[in-house]
Amino acid sequence: MPISILMPALSPTMTEGTLAKWLKKEGDAVKSGEAIAEIETDKATMEMEAADDGVLGKILVPAGTSGVKVNAPIALLLEEGEDKSALAKAAAPAAAPQKPAAPKPASFDSRAPHPEPVEGKARAAQDEASKMKAGRVVASPLAKRLAKEANVDLARVAGSGPHGRIVRRDIEAVAAGKLPMLAPAQVPTGVKAPPIDVSMPFTEVPNSTFRKAVARRLSESKRDIPHFYLSIDCELDALLKLRADLNARAPKDGEGAYKLSVNDFVVRATALALRKVPAANATWTDAAIRLYRNVDISVAVATPLGLITPVIRRADAKGLAEISREMKALAEKARAGKLTPAEYEGGGFTISNLGMYGIKSFSAIINPPQSCILAVGAGEQRPVVKNGALAIATVMTCTLSVDHRSVDGAVGAEFLAAFKPMIEDPTTMLL
Repeated sequence: MPISILMPALSPTMTEGTLAKWLKKEGDAVKSGEAIAEIETDKATMEMEAADDGVLGKILVPAGTSGVKVNAPIALLLEEGEDKSALAKAAAPAAAPQKPAAPKPASFDSRAPHPEPVEGKARAAQDEASKMKAGRVVASPLAKRLAKEANVDLARVAGSGPHGRIVRRDIEAVAAGKLPMLAPAQVPTGVKAPPIDVSMPFTEVPNSTFRKAVARRLSESKRDIPHFYLSIDCELDALLKLRADLNARAPKDGEGAYKLSVNDFVVRATALALRKVPAANATWTDAAIRLYRNVDISVAVATPLGLITPVIRRADAKGLAEISREMKALAEKARAGKLTPAEYEGGGFTISNLGMYGIKSFSAIINPPQSCILAVGAGEQRPVVKNGALAIATVMTCTLSVDHRSVDGAVGAEFLAAFKPMIEDPTTMLL
């Protein structure tokens, strides 16, 4: 009876994939462990290896087919001694494979027994067989061939495929110098690694596409951008008094209604400071430093999905009331997941305010491709010296994170020197 070759699950989150290419054609002999197809997952293109020896009798899913469900039959393999007449018996498709359940957050309790699924045991056995054939190095046939051509020692390559298997992208990354080879002391030996400690209960929350994108961008920012940090303390008493006066006079209903927050003053002061120090409103590129003509400010907003930064366009040309109304509308849309790309893409400078959570001060990661982000802490009463005497004032610490490639320390200091007086004497922002 022909063996059904099923669409494999090449990642823990994979439920379907694209059969990008067949590496064998009908009638070709197939050996166990030999690559027979290339599968595109949501993360990468990976090779699929045969689990049994035989002849590729019939291809059920042609190359280039997308949306192929995991465990769906994609081909039939003739066993030794079988001829094509056996395919007729298998032509009638069996019951459709059960659609794999979508991944759900799973609570783990170390006190309960957790038997390994039969499918997991079969896969582990297949992986173990591959290890026995390849020694201590587990690599796909294509990876082995590329390693030989590039003169790469497989024993010193860290595999990124399933169960640590070395795949094509690993060899290409090493050959291109993007992935360092393991030092001799890091090369795995025959000694088994200690078991992973699973004594702590946990709950897994699958990463959304949005969360993955945020993680990727911030990792690239912290890794590739040379950050430096400048902090300044600003007294808030005059600002808080003016805010209370303006809010008391503000219309409470209708389109013109508004209620000013401290963050609205921070946005306004930042915009005017950038107009005075345009060199801080910049982006680094390998060819040139781009200085933005418009003052478009991104403001970090926490949402159930993660952090997003809607943009207030031409903030330097808007008054406090307009900034307040626009920021409130953008924040509501952000939390509802209804922002359009035009409302969150772009921006030349970011503000991140954690003062409402009681955070005194912090250093934020730059929002690429921008060059600066201002981290705003909570206003709190602190002892200060005024006219040679000790006094109490409400003080807010602001920390500027700067890309040193495009903005020098002096420019960052000039920006904060322009920002601080407007916060401490907010009437200057009303002119």
